[in-house]
Amino acid sequence: MSGIVTPLVDPTHCETCTIRHRGLCSAASPEALAELNRIANPHHYAAAQTIISEDVPVDFVANVVSGIVKLTKTMPDGRQQIVGLLFPSDFVGRAFAKSWAFSAEAASDVELCCLNRKAFEAIVGRYPDLKQQLLLSTLDELDAAREWMLLLGCKSAEEKVASFLMLLVRRSINAGCGQEAQSADPIFELPVNRADIAGYLGMTVETVSRQISHLKADGTIKLVDIRHYSVPDLNRLAGLAGQEPPVWA
Repeated sequence: MSGIVTPLVDPTHCETCTIRHRGLCSAASPEALAELNRIANPHHYAAAQTIISEDVPVDFVANVVSGIVKLTKTMPDGRQQIVGLLFPSDFVGRAFAKSWAFSAEAASDVELCCLNRKAFEAIVGRYPDLKQQLLLSTLDELDAAREWMLLLGCKSAEEKVASFLMLLVRRSINAGCGQEAQSADPIFELPVNRADIAGYLGMTVETVSRQISHLKADGTIKLVDIRHYSVPDLNRLAGLAGQEPPVWA
């Protein structure tokens, strides 16, 4: 995608958007929402399609509406490392900068609400609530990065895999993807392959596979289809991750 070329013309689009009350848009006043609506451009990406290339100038930022985006960093020798996953309502790109230090790729089919970067920056400058929400989102990302440093440095293989799966469970339910979360077993999508998970967690593929097999064997998780798992024992999974179970568990 080279730029924002077709702004929305539907004045009610933002009001009916599925992520309207989450993420950055949750802080938007009716006036700010109307301005965002005028510069919004929905864009769809197929799984494995590149959204943003690292260190390449880009003229838009975006919110994830549906699907999952993976953030990657390429080493000088060509190796690629996944450094993060973005879910619905998460912010993609870097405001107030012409490029981003990471690449963004669609881990599944993805819909983004893209916003011209300069126009977005001008709107944020006029609405303090939006500026504060953007700051809070940035701080949340910083906290998440510090938590991941703890995971990589101190947790066992079992704890790492359980923590990764708990991340997917929590975000899937928050995004409304785990439709049966509160009535039966929560369901989450495994958006990346085991080689990517291994790189993300600093483990070997064999160790990741072994830990997932253990979790299936003891009934903590259950395979639904090739990409989805249910969690019959959410309390156990949370305990293995060293976390408190969600309040709705």
